[in-house]
Amino acid sequence: MNDIAINIENLSKQYKIGATEKGRTFRESLTDKVLTPLRKVRNAFAHSTSGVDAEPESIWALKNISLQVKQGEVLGVIGRNGAGKTTLLKILSRITEPTEGEARITGRVGSLLEVGAGFHSELTGKENIYLSGAILGMKKVEIDKKFDDIVAFAEIEKFLNTPVKRYSSGMYMRLAFAVAAHMDPEILLVDEVLAVGDAIFQTKCLAKMSDITRQGRTVLFVSHNLGAVGSICRRGIVLDQGNIIFEGPIQESIQFYESEIFQKKYADKSLTERKDRSGTGDVKLVDFHLENEDGEKIERILNGNTVKLCFSYRTKREQGAEDVNLNIVVEREAGERVFQLGTRFTGRQIEHLPHNGRIVCTIKRFPLAPGKYKLNLYLESEMNVSDYIIPLTYLDVVDGDFYGSGYQVFENESKILIDGKWSYLSI
Repeated sequence: MNDIAINIENLSKQYKIGATEKGRTFRESLTDKVLTPLRKVRNAFAHSTSGVDAEPESIWALKNISLQVKQGEVLGVIGRNGAGKTTLLKILSRITEPTEGEARITGRVGSLLEVGAGFHSELTGKENIYLSGAILGMKKVEIDKKFDDIVAFAEIEKFLNTPVKRYSSGMYMRLAFAVAAHMDPEILLVDEVLAVGDAIFQTKCLAKMSDITRQGRTVLFVSHNLGAVGSICRRGIVLDQGNIIFEGPIQESIQFYESEIFQKKYADKSLTERKDRSGTGDVKLVDFHLENEDGEKIERILNGNTVKLCFSYRTKREQGAEDVNLNIVVEREAGERVFQLGTRFTGRQIEHLPHNGRIVCTIKRFPLAPGKYKLNLYLESEMNVSDYIIPLTYLDVVDGDFYGSGYQVFENESKILIDGKWSYLSI
């Protein structure tokens, strides 16, 4: 057991719908401990006599979770919104208490669970760096050594002495991640760090996460970006409705989630019904479809042909939205990134977007080999994530005779099809 960093046994968390947890006194906690066994007996009796749950207003965010994470292990936690991922990390961070069971942790814990968690809004960025370090048990001299690296990573030099309540969500996240990543906790809990911030910052976060894992620290990584999870983690668990329904190597965990959870529960839902998304909602996607060169809707993509990706949107404000960028990422089913394309890449940032409309991305001579791919969407407005959906949908690519030669290039031969021509000359 000496190599176990996190040991979770029969962990459960129950919430009452419509109720909020308040800070409790020692007396209230002690009373709760005494009465809990009596409540269990009462609820069991009520269930056996009525045949229904005694407290229908309550839900179990987690139910009988048992898990061991070894020191130095990097564990990916996968699941849709509401599956219990954040609740699990909050219990491990000691932010909330479990209803049943226990979690034993060996080592100093650092966590990044949501934007600015653990920050004091009235304090400046500089003051919050020292506050966070002190909470982690670090001495001032230790924080001093890390201070310049944290500020450089967060890119907030000009706003260092500004209260963080005046930061944008992107600035907040940059500082929060920089503090959590540079304070050298033995165990790091990260929840959706890639859901906020621009694409450049996301790349920096991934690079830093990879560096942390090479240092031998224990990491629990929660993200809907399965490509990032697959590249950073070695083992994974899949949560659904508060239960661990799969545990194994990370690629097998991703494939299980894609086939058993996402495709069965979400693939056929309209975008307006989908809840597995994050962002401010200043610009929100309401529909997506594919068209060919003639503007006709298509279900499959013929490689080598022109394809239009059509994104219908709606803004939160009637006056529209400002400084909008849309980025798409295409991945293989296992999460390996194939390519990405964004308005910023092509110099077409949208200065003003009307209240309702459609954004179209036209790709000539679609360059992928036949296969099934995932399409992820990232919409931002004024440098803040507005709508983040992973995956948005699946793309079926079939052979369109890309080279006009009658030869079909398969995925194991080449992922990307290059528009090149051969010639030869006699000398």
